[in-house]
Amino acid sequence: MNSLEIEGGSKTPTVKLDAEKGTIALSGRCIPENAVDFYKPIYEWLDEYATGPKDNTTVEIRLEYFNTSSSKCLLDVFKKVERLQKDNSSSVKVNWYHETDDEDMLEAGEDYDIIISMPFNMVEVDEI
Repeated sequence: MNSLEIEGGSKTPTVKLDAEKGTIALSGRCIPENAVDFYKPIYEWLDEYATGPKDNTTVEIRLEYFNTSSSKCLLDVFKKVERLQKDNSSSVKVNWYHETDDEDMLEAGEDYDIIISMPFNMVEVDEI
């Protein structure tokens, strides 16, 4: 299976999906004009990855900001990853990075943690 990399821009995050390492990483700003179109290749990659995932999968989210439409798409990503645990007995963990003084991003991660049945590790950093 191929990896998927999407170069980030001023409105879109950098995406690095690596099947060999079992890593799913998004970083930067996430305010695309059309979030569903932006996330479509990510969903497709995750569906393919689910057919033969690594025993351990790590999700790294380092977003400095995301808009409402992206929050729904992120939830869909988490639901797909959550199924890896349920359907494949894969071990999945999420590292949710937030800046020290960014209460909104911390709360967003905590909200996802409540909704999704996977371990979320809140990682406080000085700068995203």
